[in-house]
Amino acid sequence: MKTLAAIRMGLSDNLIVRAADVTLKERRQLVLVVREAPLHELHLENMHALARAGAVIFPPVLGFYHRPRTLDDVIDHVVGRILDQFGLSMPVPRWGEPAPQGGASNESTPL
Repeated sequence: MKTLAAIRMGLSDNLIVRAADVTLKERRQLVLVVREAPLHELHLENMHALARAGAVIFPPVLGFYHRPRTLDDVIDHVVGRILDQFGLSMPVPRWGEPAPQGGASNESTPL
């Protein structure tokens, strides 16, 4: 939340915040994956202000509707959705497609 607040206030005191500042300034795609919970009013105000400035607020919500078989499947689903925001893809099943048999790797942790 410190980085989110720094981005909102334009405090470019490190490379991550500076890169986000320039991305917003140049009206390019900025996706903020906010994993903190629970949220209080100041967190929500910071997210709201950044969304108005053009950022995408993306909480990494775990999806189970695709029936993941391993922990890697769950992680791949979240990462795939984040990459979708940039128009990038990864070889994971999409909504309505069958899940691969056996999970992502032999060393995956079963759910």
